[in-house]
Amino acid sequence: MSILTTTDLGVSFRTESGPVDAVRGVTLHVEPGETLALVGESGSGKSTVALAAMGLLSGNATATGSAVVDGHEIVGAPESALRSMRGSTVSMVFQEPATALDPLTRVGAQIAEVIRNHRDVSAAEAAAHAVDLLDRVGIPSPRDRARAFPFQLSGGQRQRVVIAMAIANEPKLLIADEPTTALDVTVQAEILELLRSLAADTGTGVLLVTHNMGVVADFADRVAVMLQGEIVETGGVEDVLLRPGHEYTKRLLAAVPRLQVGVGERVAPDATAPSGAPGASDPAGRPDPAPVVDLRDVSVTFGRGARAVHALRGIDVVVHTGETVGLVGESGSGKSTAARVALGLQKPTSGSVHLFGTDLARARGRDRRALRSGIGVVLQDPVASLDARMSVAECIAEPLAVHRRGMSSADRRRRIDEVLDAVRLPRALAARAPRELSGGQRQRVSLARALVLSPRLLVADEPTSALDVSVQETVLEVLRELQDDLGFACLFVSHDLAVVQEFAERVVVMRQGVIEEQGACTATLVHPETDYTRRLLAAVPVPDPVVQRQRRADRLATLAAVAP
Repeated sequence: MSILTTTDLGVSFRTESGPVDAVRGVTLHVEPGETLALVGESGSGKSTVALAAMGLLSGNATATGSAVVDGHEIVGAPESALRSMRGSTVSMVFQEPATALDPLTRVGAQIAEVIRNHRDVSAAEAAAHAVDLLDRVGIPSPRDRARAFPFQLSGGQRQRVVIAMAIANEPKLLIADEPTTALDVTVQAEILELLRSLAADTGTGVLLVTHNMGVVADFADRVAVMLQGEIVETGGVEDVLLRPGHEYTKRLLAAVPRLQVGVGERVAPDATAPSGAPGASDPAGRPDPAPVVDLRDVSVTFGRGARAVHALRGIDVVVHTGETVGLVGESGSGKSTAARVALGLQKPTSGSVHLFGTDLARARGRDRRALRSGIGVVLQDPVASLDARMSVAECIAEPLAVHRRGMSSADRRRRIDEVLDAVRLPRALAARAPRELSGGQRQRVSLARALVLSPRLLVADEPTSALDVSVQETVLEVLRELQDDLGFACLFVSHDLAVVQEFAERVVVMRQGVIEEQGACTATLVHPETDYTRRLLAAVPVPDPVVQRQRRADRLATLAAVAP
């Protein structure tokens, strides 16, 4: 018997402008031990289906049809019945563990609470079981980690805690909503391996909601493709990803960036990595004696003595006019710290930072403010980076209010219209609030705000990780066209190596605060020189199930060979 069956499932939301049908006629099933991937663009309805299967729809939603979990009807069920099922029969792993965990409660206590909600056990028994679960999901020193608060754990460890909570009562159905989006590739591979082993050991069915086609190829048995609230194609993972039948599925797959590995010849380092020495040139061949960004022997240390954390250790990073340099590495490698140093938001412990040829340490007052006016920033999460109380126009105009105080309202409005046109957004959106826009539109508003001062440097920190593949493609295309037109330099921080390979000219691979290697993407990400870069590349899932199956086997064999 299927662990999940939806039949003609529909979900409608009541809004001020009338009802909105988010899901229409969805019929699907998940068998015990099977993973069904639900894919589609943002707004396609895939997360709404997942929430409907949990009975977690908002108060303005109306569900019709049927959603049966382990023989129990969810649609129309009383809240008391749904509460008894959540966390026991069906559990959910959410996209962002930082918001799913209580920041004021130790992780062991949070897991124990889930256990005691559904089992008649003592507090001591629940606490002991919580430690066992942390050990099961691969967290080192589980007894010590059980006493930690969420902020004291890494992103991958927090996601493992969320998984421990989800499997605490051995659910028959596990719903995973974008469980690896914010994770670097090696942690992502570990989380997928963990979920795969849990499903195999317990027979748990998994409904995987994701926009990452590499994850689908790596983890799913079957795929259902959603478009505007309806399922347009379903089938085995090889059939859908290798032989798609629907035009929408073909377009979705065509938008996926493909990592090229092991082709071409290694380019000599001195021909691929501008050093910033006199006579160096930018990618277009123009003389560039003063790089846009020049970090020399930069170290950053937090704390003192034995407890000091060395975030950066003597790194050199140079970015030239019109060039895009990708910073890649695992969480905690120092790439975001390096970006903060380049922005002047983090003072280095030692070393020098030059922006546009000026020593940042010597810049004061107006000079420092003038340097910062030449920098635009795009962050990972536009929901958090855009003020919900402002209109789109006000968000974009904020840098103008800080750095162009004498600008007239007419000129400000004209500039807002110009950057909206540049990022391919209708001018009519200027009066809307950010919450009224899609994820891709919000990220383009962030890009418009970053470019409104015509910066010479754009720092983009994970700007596409939360976007589905087609929206990601559009944002990167807009960014590439704007860079070609405006000639700004770009420091691109990402854990998505395929995106970096496609978008950047050079790449800097970081690990534990040091640079492992750097050079042209066409060389470094195709024929890496270090074992660490090779391991990073091996952990990247590719959207071909047959190829990915072999890549996973090779990666696991390599890990087994080097294990102590």
